[in-house]
Amino acid sequence: MMKHPVPSYSFPNYFRAACRLAFLLFLAGWVGGCEEVVELETPEEPPRLVVGGLLRVDMEEAFIPVRIRLTETSGFFGSRPVTRADAAIITVNRYDGETLVETFNSNLAEEAPGTGIYIPDPDALFDQRIPTIFLNEEVQFILQVRHQGRQYLAETWFQPAPPIDFLLQGNRTLDGGDETEIIVSFTDPAERENYYLFEFGEARYLVTEDTFYQGQFFQFSYFYEDPLPAGTELEVHLMGADQQFYNYMGLLIDQSDLTGPFQAPAATVRGNVLDATDLDNQDRFDNTDRPDIFPLGYFAVVQEHTRTLTIR
Repeated sequence: MMKHPVPSYSFPNYFRAACRLAFLLFLAGWVGGCEEVVELETPEEPPRLVVGGLLRVDMEEAFIPVRIRLTETSGFFGSRPVTRADAAIITVNRYDGETLVETFNSNLAEEAPGTGIYIPDPDALFDQRIPTIFLNEEVQFILQVRHQGRQYLAETWFQPAPPIDFLLQGNRTLDGGDETEIIVSFTDPAERENYYLFEFGEARYLVTEDTFYQGQFFQFSYFYEDPLPAGTELEVHLMGADQQFYNYMGLLIDQSDLTGPFQAPAATVRGNVLDATDLDNQDRFDNTDRPDIFPLGYFAVVQEHTRTLTIR
């Protein structure tokens, strides 16, 4: 019987080459797809003016350290650029009850070109600095800023504060951790409701009100989650506040990783600065019908007491 050979089949060389080429093209496309840049759409809105105006008063100094910082909001990931005002002025009104007994203006000028920091104009004919000698709870401050054709306004009253009675390092921790405890005490004045802002160095802030300790000696502990090294010189600041500033700082502390009272917060928290453009108190009294027109920041004039502690 004749045996027939079993045929063997093989792909031509050009077909095998085509298959290899197709595989390489697929692989290249897959790798390229992994490296594709994804463009994120971030929220955009016109820049807003940001006013940084926390004036901390040491009553032992002759003048209020006026430094108003002006910046603008920028992109979602951008830093805040400084900006220049067309004009800036602080009006000081001193009252006796409801009677206005004294008023004067302090014209501001940029400290150095491009800084966005405004101080009493050193080149003015008369001294523009604001003395501390007559400050009390009946002194009103009005900040006016003209910026890019718009008028901004902020009003505040001087807020006194009691001194820090003592500052100590404690030895307690939270739930057996390794935190550093700082014990602070002060005596709350009894004649009115008081609000306070504390700064514990490196822009760590705390607000408190005297609802439960009005007119009393008060002591509390503040804990640093990261223990402070021995030898650290720690400054603690106690500042006065009114209820509006207390609420503003409380919102900033709650809603952002705060690195300063007027740094960019994670949420848009509106302060006491008003866009007063077109407000003539005749046809327009407020911005209730213009909810998207507002600046950011705060203007406050507060008494400050500071004590220093060396960590052991």
